[in-house]
Amino acid sequence: MSGTAELAMVTIDCADPQALARFYAALLGREVAHSEEQYAMVDGAGGAPLGFGKVDDYRAPQWPNPEGTKQFHLDLRVDDLDKAEALCLELGATRPDFQPGETWRVLLDPSGHPFCICPRH
Repeated sequence: MSGTAELAMVTIDCADPQALARFYAALLGREVAHSEEQYAMVDGAGGAPLGFGKVDDYRAPQWPNPEGTKQFHLDLRVDDLDKAEALCLELGATRPDFQPGETWRVLLDPSGHPFCICPRH
């Protein structure tokens, strides 16, 4: 079965992106592909890369997590942003008013988790 989107990257919120990237690179046998104070990325090594974004006043989740707070979001590659957005909305996603960029779209899944659709090229 072929879908409209493919997983482009998983981005995880954290307090120290550089440290978390080094941890996962070592754990997964991958390389840190990008590293700066606000954002770091581990290469995909044949799969989707992992991104790590700095969040001010980050709080680690509890386990189990009774609050259900967001700790990551999905970035999905699509061929056509408008068509993909329309399909996402048809499937039950919503589009929040705040959009931090112009080359991708932030949507909320039916449970309220944010995810991004990004152009494939």
